[in-house]
Amino acid sequence: MTTNSGTIAASEKKPQGPITDGLQFGRFPITAVQPVVEGGKFPAKALPGEGIVVGATAFREGHDQLGVSAVLLDPAGQERQRVRLAPPRGERGMGTDRWEGVLTPSDAGNWSFVIEAWHDRYGTWHHNAEVKVEAGIDVELMLAEGAALLREGADDGARSEWDRGVLREAADKLADSSLSTEERLGAGFSHAVAGVVAHQPIREHVTVSEQFPLLVERDLAGRGAWYEFFPRSEGAVKDHNTGTWTSGNFRTAAQRLDAVAAMGFDVLYMPPIHPIGVQHRKGPNNTLIAGPNDPGSPWAIGAKEGGHDAIHPDLGTFEDFDAFVARANELGLEVALDLALQAAPDHPWVQSNPEWFTTRVDGSIAYAENPPKKYQDIYPLNFDNDPEGLSNEILRIVLLWVSHGVKIFRVDNPHTKPVWFWEWLIAQVNKEVPGVVFLAEAFTRPAMMHALGRAGFQQSYTYFTWRNTKKEIEQYFHEVSHESPAFFRPNFFVNTPDILTEYLQFGGPAAFKIRAALASTASPLWGVYAGYELYEHVARPGAEEYIDNEKFEYKARDWDAAAQSGRTLAPYITRLNELRHTHPALQDLQNLTVHHTTDDSTVVYSKHKTLADGSKDTIIVVVNVDPHVTKECSVSLDLAALELNPQDLTANGGFHVDDLISGESWEWGEFNYVRLDPHVEPAHILSVRRAHQ
Repeated sequence: MTTNSGTIAASEKKPQGPITDGLQFGRFPITAVQPVVEGGKFPAKALPGEGIVVGATAFREGHDQLGVSAVLLDPAGQERQRVRLAPPRGERGMGTDRWEGVLTPSDAGNWSFVIEAWHDRYGTWHHNAEVKVEAGIDVELMLAEGAALLREGADDGARSEWDRGVLREAADKLADSSLSTEERLGAGFSHAVAGVVAHQPIREHVTVSEQFPLLVERDLAGRGAWYEFFPRSEGAVKDHNTGTWTSGNFRTAAQRLDAVAAMGFDVLYMPPIHPIGVQHRKGPNNTLIAGPNDPGSPWAIGAKEGGHDAIHPDLGTFEDFDAFVARANELGLEVALDLALQAAPDHPWVQSNPEWFTTRVDGSIAYAENPPKKYQDIYPLNFDNDPEGLSNEILRIVLLWVSHGVKIFRVDNPHTKPVWFWEWLIAQVNKEVPGVVFLAEAFTRPAMMHALGRAGFQQSYTYFTWRNTKKEIEQYFHEVSHESPAFFRPNFFVNTPDILTEYLQFGGPAAFKIRAALASTASPLWGVYAGYELYEHVARPGAEEYIDNEKFEYKARDWDAAAQSGRTLAPYITRLNELRHTHPALQDLQNLTVHHTTDDSTVVYSKHKTLADGSKDTIIVVVNVDPHVTKECSVSLDLAALELNPQDLTANGGFHVDDLISGESWEWGEFNYVRLDPHVEPAHILSVRRAHQ
C-alpha cells in the first residue's frame, strides 16, 4: 500500500515491476507489528493524548543500515504523526531486529497506523565512512559519496530552506579538498546534519506495512476514578423503636454527591436501581429467608412494578433520576449504571418470554449458581432460544437509560453471556450514541476476560484485588501495562460489595492506604466502594465479603462523625485523585516501568510521559506492601526510563525528587536508600523535578 500524498519524499524510490506482484514480503520484511489485535480483526484501543507503544520486527539483508518509522493516520486518512522507531532498551533490543516508538493520537475516532522500513542512506554512509576513513581506506571516495548524498538531500523541495541550507553547506565542506580530512568528515557528521536527517531521513526502497486500525475512545473509556454507593443507603433512616428502615432515594443520595466530587472522583456508579423481586428474596448476609422489611438484593431484578426499564418505587421517579444525573454532571461526575442481565422469579419477562430462560426437566426455571453459592432469587438469561428477540430487548433497555443521560454501564457477570452478544450490543449502542462506555465485571479466566475486551468492552475489573505480595504486584503491573493494553484496560477496584480480601481484613488502616496508592498510580482507572474510606474491614465469618453486607440491607454511615474523629481515608484519597488529575504520566497505562529493590516487600515503579510541548512528567512510586512492618532497602532505578535531560542533573550527577504526599524533597540517583513505616506513610509518590520546574 502507499500512504497519503506527501508521506514519501520525492527523493525516495520504491521497487517497481511485475516481479514483486503477489509477494508477501516487500523490499524489507516487516513482521510482528504491534498493537494489532487478532491480525487486525479488532482495533487496538487508545485514548486521546495517550502514548501508544508501537513496534515491529523489521530487518534486511547485508550490512547496510535500516530505518524504521511509524506513521499515524487520522480518521480522514491524513498523516498526523511520524515517529522514528529505535531498538528497545536493554536485552530486549539486543540482536532481535525489534523496533519501538510511541504514537499519540489527539482525538476520539477511528485512527490507523502503518510501519515503514527503508534503506537509511545517511546512516549507511555514516557507518561506512566512520570505519573506512579511520582505517585510511577509500577516503576520498567516501567523502565524495557523502557530498553527493547531502546535495541530493538538499535538492529535495519538501525540506525547509533552512534544512536544505544545512545540507548544502555540509556537502560543500565534504567536497572541499583544501580542508583537512577531519574537518570535511566533521561537517558531514555534525549535529546540525544529524538533526536534519533525523527529522526527514534520506530514504530509499521504502516498504510500507498494511494499515492497522486504532480505535481512539473518549477519556472516561480508559481514564477515571470510580466511586460506588447504594442510593437506597444514602439517606436511609432506621426507626430504633421498631427496627424498620425508611429507604434513601435519589434526592437524599444526591446530597452525597458533593462529597464524592470533592474527593476527586470522576464516575459515580450505582448498583441496579430497578424493582427487586419478592419471590425467594434473600435476607441479611445472604440468608434464605427475608423478613417483611428486608429490601433484598438489587441484583434480583424485577417485580410487579416492572423490570430493567423501571425504577424501584422507593428510589423515586424518572424525574428524580434525571435530577440526580443532572446534579452529578454539575459536579463533574458521570453516572454509571449497573447492567445486570438476569431476572428475579417475578420479573415480567418470566411470564412474557419464558424462552429467555433455561427450563429444567421438572418444568422449573434454573436459578443462578456459583457452587457453593446459590442464588435462588436470580434467574440467568439463556441466549440460545431466541437470540434476536432477547438481544433487541436488551438494546432497547440500554438505549432507554442512555436517553436519560447514562453513558457508562458497569456490566454484571458478562462472562456468563455469549461473547458474540457483547460484540453486537456494544457496536450497536455506539453506532446509535458514540462514546457509551462498558465496564466488564468479569472475575473469570484470562481468555474470557481478554475476549470481552476484544469484543468491545472499554475496561474490565481485574485480578489486582488479589495481587498483594511484591512478586504478584510486579508481575501483574507489567502484564497489564505491556502485554495486553491493546485490548484490555484494567480498572483497579480496591474493594467491592462482594470482595473484602484478607489483606484488608487484617492489615489495619495501613493496608487501605497501600492498596489505594497502588491502584490510583499504577492504572489510569481505579475504583472504591463506599466504606473503604472508613476502613470497613469486618468480614462475614468464613467468607471474603463484608458482614452485614449492603447487598442485602441498608447501611447508614456517619460520614461527619468519621471526619471529625479523623478516622477517614478521605483526605488521602482526595490527594491521590488530585495527583492523577495534575500529572499526565498517571493518566497513561503503557508507560509503567518496574524497578529493582533489595527488599521482598518494597515495590518500585515509575511512569513517564513526554508531552506535546516537549515537557516531561515523571512519577516514581515506592510502596511498602507489608502493612505491619517498617521496611528499609536500596532502590535501583533504570535511569533510561526516566528520560533525564542533562540540565535536570545536579552537580553530583543526581536529580531532585519531591514527595507529593509528605512534601519532602531529596536528591536521588541510580541507587537510593528508602525507609517506609506503614503506620506513618507506607508510600513515596515522587515527582522528578525538571530544570524548567
